[in-house]
Amino acid sequence: MNDASLPGFDQPDLLASLEAMTDTELDALDFGVIGFRPDTVVCRYNAYESRAAGLSPSRVLGLPLFSVVAQCMNNFLVAQRFDDAAEAGQSLDASIDFVLTLRMRPTPVRLRLLAAPGVERRYVLILRR
Repeated sequence: MNDASLPGFDQPDLLASLEAMTDTELDALDFGVIGFRPDTVVCRYNAYESRAAGLSPSRVLGLPLFSVVAQCMNNFLVAQRFDDAAEAGQSLDASIDFVLTLRMRPTPVRLRLLAAPGVERRYVLILRR
């Protein structure tokens, strides 16, 4: 993919695009991408998010997202939505305004939460303003 063909934060059907992208392509995106398994362990973490959060991939990959990496998202607005969608067997594609507060000055962001039945990875996308 070249820069012109990279998906944007608001692109419809973004989950399928993210799943098809290589790590190098994820690193070219202009928003943060955190991919995690159903057990919440982080398995994808792009360069944009690493720079913006100040956390290297080695400090994030392989760790639980909501209890270790991003505890400020361990609430009904974010983590619970993934649990509810999985329990109901439904897709999740929700965008919310949020304030990141862990390990940083409060930072307003837009989050996009993506998950679908039959897709192993789930995603939190972070668009900084």
